[in-house]
Amino acid sequence: MARVRSLNEATGRPPSVHPTEVDCTWQTTQTPDGSTLVTLSTYGSDNRVSQPKVSQTIQLDRELAAELVRVLTAAFKL
Repeated sequence: MARVRSLNEATGRPPSVHPTEVDCTWQTTQTPDGSTLVTLSTYGSDNRVSQPKVSQTIQLDRELAAELVRVLTAAFKL
């Protein structure tokens, strides 16, 4: 689990397409100073032997969320 502090484009060879799909949930939470964070949590793939449980979690503050919106808008030409 981690709070994302920067978002930068990677260079080099593009990643391959992942062979599995997972579910993702989101929630908002407030920091002690009143700022909002968005938490994204992914869950294990359907092939996981155990019951579904959180696999990875990241948190984005307002600035990182705005940057991600810019990246997604450019990537998908929205």
